[in-house]
Amino acid sequence: MKTKKKITPYMYILPALFLLVLFRLIPILMSFGISFFDFKVTGLGEFIGLVNYRTMFGDAEFWQSMLNTFWLVLFVVPASIVLPLIFAVLLNQITWLKGFFRTIYFMPFVTSLVAVSIVWKIIFSEQAGLANTFLQWVGIEPQLWLAEPKGIFTLLFGAMGITLPAWMGGPSLALFSIIIMTIWKGLGYNTIIYLAGLQNISKVYYEAAEIDGAGKTRQFFGITLPLVSPTTFYVLLMTTIVSFQAFAQVYLMTDKGGPLGTTKLIVYYIYETGFDDLNMGYASAVALVLFVIVLGLTIFQRRMEKHVNY
Repeated sequence: MKTKKKITPYMYILPALFLLVLFRLIPILMSFGISFFDFKVTGLGEFIGLVNYRTMFGDAEFWQSMLNTFWLVLFVVPASIVLPLIFAVLLNQITWLKGFFRTIYFMPFVTSLVAVSIVWKIIFSEQAGLANTFLQWVGIEPQLWLAEPKGIFTLLFGAMGITLPAWMGGPSLALFSIIIMTIWKGLGYNTIIYLAGLQNISKVYYEAAEIDGAGKTRQFFGITLPLVSPTTFYVLLMTTIVSFQAFAQVYLMTDKGGPLGTTKLIVYYIYETGFDDLNMGYASAVALVLFVIVLGLTIFQRRMEKHVNY
């Protein structure tokens, strides 16, 4: 009987474990092995050792794709924490039509990414896009958006007559357009997650703070922000992982990562190398490096979990 009780929990997780090993662990191990071969779609090819890795670290296109990805993560992750938290706090104060507003905020997340990408591509159209129409309303000249390779900081400070070094130019306007769309797409999901976290905070804390004379701002920074930190940690972790995996918006909104490769993210670069150039060995090497980067960031964030207030 004791042996049966010990085995029973493992039997429940066995199906999920089987799928995890079959569709996650085995592909990772296979990709690791393939990265040491001159692997084409026609066959395994010859063993070439670390040649794919040496080629990768000397490939300017790889480094540009990695830089583009880091720019996207740098903008998307903070915005995907700050904006949803603000909206969640506002939604939490609504007493009427709560379900309606939550549905409205959540709709972008459940909408197909393909459909969303096409709509935003139309919004950023140079001729008749809604973005340029709005800019004209406020007296700003139309922008090229998805066709502009110049960095946003270069454009901003250039209009002021200030010249910046190339490395300070920031993400291209085309990449920034994709960043805006990516933030918008995940805004509703993170808002609902924060809203759930806010509703788990006991009202006793706020009542005690009001008795002590604390205002709304002090309550937010003294009560809400610390007690919602577990939710913030979850959003930070998941948004970082998802941002590194961005692909569909580049594929659908740009011309093969253009203009001038400024929107080519690392996952799109892996796809292009593996399925357009048919160089699976090299693509596997790049994918493994991406896996190590995401794993390293995840481990680092897990180490920071000790500062979270559970």
